[in-house]
Amino acid sequence: MSNKICIITSAHNPFDVRIFHKEAKSLVKAGYDVTLIAQHDREEIVDGIKIINLRRARNRIDRMTKINWLAFRKALAVKADIYHFHDPELIFAGLTLKALGSRVIYDVHEDVPGQTLSKYYLPVVIRKPLARIITIGEKIGARSFDAVVAATPKIAEHFPNHKTVTVQNFPLINELVDTRQTPYLLRQNSFVYVGGIAKIRGIVEMLRALELISDVKDVRLHLAGDFSPDQLGDELKVLQGWQFVVYHGLIPRQKMSRLLSCSRAGLVLFQPLPNHIDAQPNKLFEYMSVGLPVIASDFPLWRQIIDGVGCGLCVDPLDPAAIAAAMRWILEHPAEAEEMGKRGRNAVEQIYNWDIESVKLLNCYKKVLAQ
Repeated sequence: MSNKICIITSAHNPFDVRIFHKEAKSLVKAGYDVTLIAQHDREEIVDGIKIINLRRARNRIDRMTKINWLAFRKALAVKADIYHFHDPELIFAGLTLKALGSRVIYDVHEDVPGQTLSKYYLPVVIRKPLARIITIGEKIGARSFDAVVAATPKIAEHFPNHKTVTVQNFPLINELVDTRQTPYLLRQNSFVYVGGIAKIRGIVEMLRALELISDVKDVRLHLAGDFSPDQLGDELKVLQGWQFVVYHGLIPRQKMSRLLSCSRAGLVLFQPLPNHIDAQPNKLFEYMSVGLPVIASDFPLWRQIIDGVGCGLCVDPLDPAAIAAAMRWILEHPAEAEEMGKRGRNAVEQIYNWDIESVKLLNCYKKVLAQ
């Protein structure tokens, strides 16, 4: 009889790429019986994974109280061999499951205390105290949980070495490769950004850079994702650079693949905030996975990756002129840009891919079950 796994998230989409498409599917492939508890409109089985739905949260307070309590109750009913949760707000639920004798894994996607310091919706006066409380909660949890899965080496440094495994969020090698992709040298003068659209992720500077290269024929930025906060979209649409934007909203992975396959470069221009400098954003490696050169923030870790591979350009993310110069270089040197993309693709095939990372996850599970 296969071991029963219960994956719990109160904040993420049930089809989150890391949670569903990478971790849950890898566990099913390895022979585990996997149940996923998440906000969803129905119970169903998808790709061998049983999804138990939580009602949609009305707001953050509702999610962190009633939805978390509901998630705990439903998790308890699963009677799993291992509970694997993904949100810091579920730490108390994880501790309770552990106190009841269950095996528990905490999956840490972000430097949560660092992230808290830049949450736009939190009053500035409470950010530092809240970050300290989260730090204490994570330390207490780390002592109790059977394992911690960290998404980056930097995050792993905050947890006990003997029970922490780094499982990086690298792409599935061929997931986003479009067999119909436009040959690089025939592509239009377009760039792409996919992901959360926010000021701290450089959207204003991207638009300012577009203004500076407005003399380039048919230059475009394909933008896909949600605005954060919601009203940001209205603010951006009055900027001059918006006229060069093609906004796609939230898009499925298949459409994302098509969008990447007809662009000249992918943008990752996060601002230098505590949670960004040592982050390893999915989109950086996803751009690389489809042979797309990158224009990225000049952070030490990002420069080490990008210069080490030779797959793009690093710029000051706060300087629209520097961003514009990099965009212009990509357009004026198509052959060199294409080679950058090829080197990025090769690096994903050899190093930065989920096939390698999934082995670490499965070894972690074997260790926890053997305890």
